[in-house]
Amino acid sequence: MDPYKVLQVDSEAEDEVIQAAYRRLARKYHPDVAGADGAARMTSINAAWELLRDPVRRAAHDRERSHTARPTAGASNTTPSPGAPPATSERPPDAAHGARPGAGPDPSRPRDGVSPEWTTGRSTIGSTYDPTRMRAPEGLGAAGPPPGDPSGTVLRFGRYAGWSLGEIARRDIDYLEWLDRMPIGRPYREEIDALLRTAGRRRTVAASEDSRRGLFRRR
Repeated sequence: MDPYKVLQVDSEAEDEVIQAAYRRLARKYHPDVAGADGAARMTSINAAWELLRDPVRRAAHDRERSHTARPTAGASNTTPSPGAPPATSERPPDAAHGARPGAGPDPSRPRDGVSPEWTTGRSTIGSTYDPTRMRAPEGLGAAGPPPGDPSGTVLRFGRYAGWSLGEIARRDIDYLEWLDRMPIGRPYREEIDALLRTAGRRRTVAASEDSRRGLFRRR
């Protein structure tokens, strides 16, 4: 079961979008409305919601989903007719991309249907963002026991499981900047904001500037 397909949302959808999708489908397929035909559908909807509403379970599912092997493009299972030359799974680079023989592949043409200009659309610039260090490949609690003198909320997930936000701020302020941008860090954003301002990573807005209200007002 792909919970994103069941709830008809994108895998990058925010928690509020997923919750709204769940409520919409629940109203549509609830057995009291759809009868017996909606009971099976409602079971799948509830299972998908229970998985995606839990940040830890959702993150684990996303990791497993991203490592799922994709089928090879252009693969064929047809059986060759008698007397036909044996089929191969590879084509000459020139013929595969429509280039003249000997000219080499055309870099402007996509390979296997993927444009060479394709990107994820996510920025990795600014705020000392380092995905190789922030993703915590070591696993749960890899940072070891907390150093002591806790202050603030204690995390129950990630490499700093068991550490308070104040302890993390003294040891690894970059991790708090990363957590502030992630959906899983939404419940702690007020605490993280105060810690980042204390550390000088964010400036304090003056009273006159803070009084200005606007959709795109900078912090």
